[in-house]
Amino acid sequence: MSEHPQARPIKGVHHTAFRCRDAAQTIWFYRDVLGLVDPTGVVLEEVTGTGENDPYMHVFFQMKNGEYIAFFDAPGSADPDWFARKESFDMHYAFEVASEEDLLAMQARIQSFGVTALGPVDHHDFVRSIYMYDPNGIQIELTYRLPDHDKVLGAAAATFDQLLADWQARTREEKVAKFGAEAIDRRARRPAQV
Repeated sequence: MSEHPQARPIKGVHHTAFRCRDAAQTIWFYRDVLGLVDPTGVVLEEVTGTGENDPYMHVFFQMKNGEYIAFFDAPGSADPDWFARKESFDMHYAFEVASEEDLLAMQARIQSFGVTALGPVDHHDFVRSIYMYDPNGIQIELTYRLPDHDKVLGAAAATFDQLLADWQARTREEKVAKFGAEAIDRRARRPAQV
């Protein structure tokens, strides 16, 4: 018998949250440019859970599948450097559209607001995407699934354990030099017993 309680199924994503420079500017981009529904939100004076005094607005945009993308407008604790454009590998958010026609229509819409939307870019025969940056330096991807999407990812899943093992062997030395063996070998630690 495992020492860990049985995992319960995770239903999906409720929200993904990011810091924003300004709520009104962020609402313009996500509501007006991308066409998400009118946001909702709350203003709180303290950080929930810590009680730290840091007034903030928490803004939520709901998508058609019920999931949200959310933002924190907390100028008191904001670091201006955080809003520099992030590299795609560091952070990006990918929204899904239904078809190539929708992707191209959205690209034209986005560009009509003066926002650059690069692409479309093909990704290994499973998705095609366009890319832009939001006002907070976050790369935004709009993507749609190509006909072989499930086949490509299914084939990758069948060999993923070996692919991971090979990748770990190939990159371990570089990672140890950069991050240290302790950081690479460490697994999440259990919290101290209360």
